[in-house]
Amino acid sequence: MGTLLQRTVVTAASTVVLAGVGVLGGYFLGRSIVLRQVETRLDQYASRILSDAAASTAESRTVLAKMNKSPYPYCSETEVAYFREIIFSSQFLKAAGRMRGGRVECSTTSGRAAELQPQFSPAFTRQDGTRLYRDLPQFRLDNQTMIAVQSEESFVVYNPYNFNLLTALPMRYVLTAIDTSSHQAGNVVLGDLPLERGSLSPTDGMAREGGNLLATRCSLEIGTCLTTYIAASDALRGNRGFCAVFILFGGTFGTLLGLMCPVLYRQNKSVEHQLIRALDADSLTVVYQPIVDLASGRIVEAEALVRWTDEYKNPVSPDVFVKIAEERGFVGKITRLVIRHALRDLGSTMRSRPDFRVNVNIAAADLADPAFLPMLQRELENAEIAPQSLGIEITETYTARQQLAKETILRLRRMGHFVHIDDFGTGYSSLAYLHDLSVDAIKIDKAFTQAIGTDAVTVSILPQILTMAEKLNLRVVVEGIESRAQAKYFAARNQNIHAQGWLYGRPVSARQFLQMLDDEETHLRSLEEAARVPEGAPVVA
Repeated sequence: MGTLLQRTVVTAASTVVLAGVGVLGGYFLGRSIVLRQVETRLDQYASRILSDAAASTAESRTVLAKMNKSPYPYCSETEVAYFREIIFSSQFLKAAGRMRGGRVECSTTSGRAAELQPQFSPAFTRQDGTRLYRDLPQFRLDNQTMIAVQSEESFVVYNPYNFNLLTALPMRYVLTAIDTSSHQAGNVVLGDLPLERGSLSPTDGMAREGGNLLATRCSLEIGTCLTTYIAASDALRGNRGFCAVFILFGGTFGTLLGLMCPVLYRQNKSVEHQLIRALDADSLTVVYQPIVDLASGRIVEAEALVRWTDEYKNPVSPDVFVKIAEERGFVGKITRLVIRHALRDLGSTMRSRPDFRVNVNIAAADLADPAFLPMLQRELENAEIAPQSLGIEITETYTARQQLAKETILRLRRMGHFVHIDDFGTGYSSLAYLHDLSVDAIKIDKAFTQAIGTDAVTVSILPQILTMAEKLNLRVVVEGIESRAQAKYFAARNQNIHAQGWLYGRPVSARQFLQMLDDEETHLRSLEEAARVPEGAPVVA
């Protein structure tokens, strides 16, 4: 029930959170794409307007040059007619005329002035002497912005409706003259952008300032820069549908990912992933089961056995997690962990008692791993422990299936290790292969031990195994001894046999195992002292 509730909570929480993250992610992604697309359109808009500005400027310069070379008397009717003919054939100009001292003396719209005209000051004067006027009263039309340019005594007026054709709301533009001396954007020629002067750039490029998107295109040939602009809020408002698609997609993706979280969560909590994390954290434990000499009853060996409790506090059988590690290819990590723990836990005993041995199990992958033997030697050297103090147990099925095992066993024995064939009798029916293996001992599987006193067929095989081991001069270790009757069966053989099983002790922690050794030593010393006291001598309390 607790696990189901946990999964339900994980599903609900992950779905809500990831759906929210997906919505936000979709919004910001859609927003970013929209703004980039708008910046591209702004740049294209600036290029188009600047192209028209260059064309209109070129035309105005050509017309002014013609007017300044007029063959007719100054402001005569023939000259005005000549000017009208030029303006009529132009594309961007509305009017033209003559100016002196800021006063219009004649124009194509009203002819020669009958009386003295008002004096006007130019908005600014370019470095080449060209003067620009803004909104000369006599040329105003429908409240449109009028731009007039004067060269020498001639002037032309741009058609304001040409600029209206360039309008693409909500995008706007501003035309500025380039100040070549300071290399900065100079006076504003045309436009109504509510921008700070510092926002106007004298070079091509795009920028984002004060909540606005800007794109600038400049032409040194006509000494002009064109900056197009749109408020980011207007850009997003005009592309709400596009953004909504990304928001919907992000929310949907986040929701699906949230619903998948329980699957990912379960995978993350699988036995394999938990085992990998436990190995990385060195959180597996190693216990030690005593092995006794049947003849003396003394503890002469110990088998190091790995144990693991998963993240749910459930113990997992070694048969389960070792098999998983073998199938997934990381069983070598378990072997290294057991060796490291054994040398650390019982290292002092192994150094002080050369006749005592700790046995570790290795897998088929270890036999095939070229790094295994160097690792084993390195760990022993670091712990200052002789190889003969660390026994190696290899499952029978590994040795029977792999030729490589024979070579590895030979190398282990040359290094000084005592090699056992573990679970003997369960994986290979013939004993003939023992002639090919240079091993020191066989461990009889507990299935044979448990058959003692029954009618099982395996009982009849036991004498054959023991006889063969004796002929090959192999030590025998019997697993699974739980009763006196089983112990007596093997003790009666009068053979070099070691015994392992619950009768002599269950697997215990290193601390408990060391205590067992100390208790055994204390007991033996008391027996030796008692043997030295003559019979009938008084005992001093």
